[in-house]
Amino acid sequence: MHKIVFILFFLSLTTVNAQNDLLAKNYFEQGEYEKAITLYTKLYKKNKNFNFFKAIVASHQQLEEFKEAEKLLTDRLNNKRVIPQLYVELGYNYALQENDSLAIINYDKAILFVKESERFNYGRSIGESFERYSLLDQAIETYVSAMEAFPESDYSYQLARLYGEQGNLEKMFDSYLTLIKKNLSYQGIAQQNFSLYITEDPTEEANILLRKALLQKLQKQPDVLYNELLSWLFIQQKEYKKAFTQEKAIYKRMGDNDMSGITDIAYFATNDEDYENALLIVNFLIENASTTEEEIAGYQHLMKIKIKTASKKEYPKIEKSYEDLFNEFGSGKKTYQLQLDYNYFLAFQNNKKDLAVSNLKSFSKEPLTRYQEAKIKMLLADVLVFDEKFNQALIYYSQIQNEVKGDLIAQEARFKVAKTSYYKADFTWAQVQLDVLKKSATQLIANDAMQLSLLIKDNTLEDSTQIALKQFARADLLAFQKKETEAISVLKSLLENHKGEKIEDEALLKLGELYELKGEFEKAEASYLLLIQFYNEDILADDAHYRLAKLYETKLNQPQKAKGYYELLIFNFEDSIYFVEARKKYRMLRGDEIE
Repeated sequence: MHKIVFILFFLSLTTVNAQNDLLAKNYFEQGEYEKAITLYTKLYKKNKNFNFFKAIVASHQQLEEFKEAEKLLTDRLNNKRVIPQLYVELGYNYALQENDSLAIINYDKAILFVKESERFNYGRSIGESFERYSLLDQAIETYVSAMEAFPESDYSYQLARLYGEQGNLEKMFDSYLTLIKKNLSYQGIAQQNFSLYITEDPTEEANILLRKALLQKLQKQPDVLYNELLSWLFIQQKEYKKAFTQEKAIYKRMGDNDMSGITDIAYFATNDEDYENALLIVNFLIENASTTEEEIAGYQHLMKIKIKTASKKEYPKIEKSYEDLFNEFGSGKKTYQLQLDYNYFLAFQNNKKDLAVSNLKSFSKEPLTRYQEAKIKMLLADVLVFDEKFNQALIYYSQIQNEVKGDLIAQEARFKVAKTSYYKADFTWAQVQLDVLKKSATQLIANDAMQLSLLIKDNTLEDSTQIALKQFARADLLAFQKKETEAISVLKSLLENHKGEKIEDEALLKLGELYELKGEFEKAEASYLLLIQFYNEDILADDAHYRLAKLYETKLNQPQKAKGYYELLIFNFEDSIYFVEARKKYRMLRGDEIE
């Protein structure tokens, strides 16, 4: 019984102390420092918690009662057990009084403890104390001294961060490389931090210094780690041939037939339309493939590049190349993805929709997994939508939802049911599907569903006949069918006949996108500028700013205008999905990436 009473008493005492601690913190945060001192003093008498002591000192400093703070600190330092980081606190107390000479004397005393102590490593506690007051030079000296006195300790991460804050990039890179070499788990963190300084321009100071540091490390102590980081740097600079050279060195040195790094560069080069180097890399992948599957994957990538770079006159050659591959590797399950690509090419680019539909229906009868069969049906349905055979397409999308329930592809099929219903102006059924997706889909599909749902709702409330929405849906379908000229004509008619209506901003954005596809960049510019002029407070304003900035940057060769619109997006649309990319582009165009 006595034990139970004691436990209850101890628990109640702990609860009271916790409540008083929170109350004292609240007083401090609200600027009621006298009350904070009173409460923290009571807490410190009961429990010699070092944080309570520091809070009392900080409260006196806020009240500019520096003598009281000094007395507390010196009394505590005169105890038998010295806490050396208190020299930092005492030095800072002198600094607040602009007595820099006494401040430095005490900072040096703290660092001396790090250098001379044989039993205790005070590096972390003293270093963090200096960091708290942004005393970067002293913090760096502390960590360096601690690593010299205690070689088993490692403060490379702290040093790298501090050198970065100082703008000492050379030492920052060296510290991160030392850290990664000791512990590979830090590689991702290091690359994230490198990204704050590295740009696409290889002549920038940060790029040059990192490249130099890596090459020096590689010469002194060859390690695939440095090849990997050089490859990463060259990818950031879009120098894919140089990145390829590094990945080849890794591939040859490791001898494990792992070409994933080389494959990644092939994709990066293709996405950036560096087709010359992409072809070089893909041919290497094909020539050095260790399995038939890798060889087929290489040819699949090769065919995608050929399609991107081919004129319509060369499409028969593309078709023949696919047929040659099927003759070599077969038309069964092994070439499944290659066949999907081929039939996509037939339907969406080579104007052979019927042949694609026939091929896909035959292929779906092969012994495939449920997921593979669903992918074939998805493409088949997409082709039918492209051919405006909406009801047939809806049947296939519905089958996918039933056959692979719970899978991402089932959610995608539901969204395409909504999109197809929207194309055929069945907005009610489209909205039913979208309402489900907004609640349960993955983020990407949920966002697409939300956007389409808002388009339908906004333009149904304003116009019960949905005339403008039907026109816009028609233009959307024509764009999907790659009939840009016809889609533009429909949108221009919509804008003429529905001036000032809610759908105008959507139409202007879509018009700008279509003009860009046709290479009519001045017309695209005009559309985005109109959207910004009349709908700068609406939901699509950030899209217009981003597209316009990118247009100025990449197509119209007007970097100053691009910088201006990126800046407007940064300052006026902080919640935009384009915010991070816009900030990066703005800093690059400003030529001042290092903060």
